[in-house]
Amino acid sequence: MTDPSDERGILYPAALPRFHRYPAPVDLSDRIRWLWNPVWDLPPGESSRQNLLPFPASNLVVDPTGVSLVGPTTGASHRELSGSGWAFGALLRPAGIAALHPDPRAIADSEVPFAAPALHRSVTTAMQDGGEEHDRDRAAESFTAWLRENLAPPDEGGLLANAMEDLIAADRSLVRVDEVAVRLRISVRGVQRIAQRYVGLPPLTIIRRYRLQEAAQRLREDPTLSIARVAAELGYADHAHLSTDFRRVLGFTPLSYRGDPIHSPRHRTESGGR
Repeated sequence: MTDPSDERGILYPAALPRFHRYPAPVDLSDRIRWLWNPVWDLPPGESSRQNLLPFPASNLVVDPTGVSLVGPTTGASHRELSGSGWAFGALLRPAGIAALHPDPRAIADSEVPFAAPALHRSVTTAMQDGGEEHDRDRAAESFTAWLRENLAPPDEGGLLANAMEDLIAADRSLVRVDEVAVRLRISVRGVQRIAQRYVGLPPLTIIRRYRLQEAAQRLREDPTLSIARVAAELGYADHAHLSTDFRRVLGFTPLSYRGDPIHSPRHRTESGGR
């Protein structure tokens, strides 16, 4: 679940700018999944559209302009990059967002300023030379130190929410909320409560997000798999249901996604690939 090589939320890995992830230290792995850091430098007049199907989670993000808390999304998202820049973020676990915001539902599909001047100062100071490896490492160390000081240890509900997240992320056979409830040995209502309190999304949305991420990844990485087989292995009734889910959330079909030339490993933005 906290493997920083996990690319499920990235729809077009080949189109990323220089992108780095740092694994969560052991003592913070119950509050963050990893730190992430894109760096870009595009020629004048060029832009790079970054398309994501985000993990059902929140992020704490530092960039040159400030610090923000980015809430969970109810669908796909994108960012247009131009010029040069960088960002440094922490992908938060359910217990982690609970330490920073009392109700993640209130920030769903939004980005709100977060008062953390010391965090902003330390990370921007480390990144001031443009994001070379030693700059990134210093920024990651500064970010991690701030998280240790400011993210309280999980309470019982946070640990249960983390367990729910781990279960849904790891077991692709889970497609219904009642199945999650049985595995966690709590009621369906209990699953709904912890999902809303510690993630900010309904549990069925969390389940479907992971299944759709996995479908996109499998279609992208293995051209020999039929769409029908991917649908069956991820619990969809048939390939038509998977196609409907794709269109509803992403705006295109599995077939058009698989055929997009941006998937080619030869495709790179001017700022460099992964």
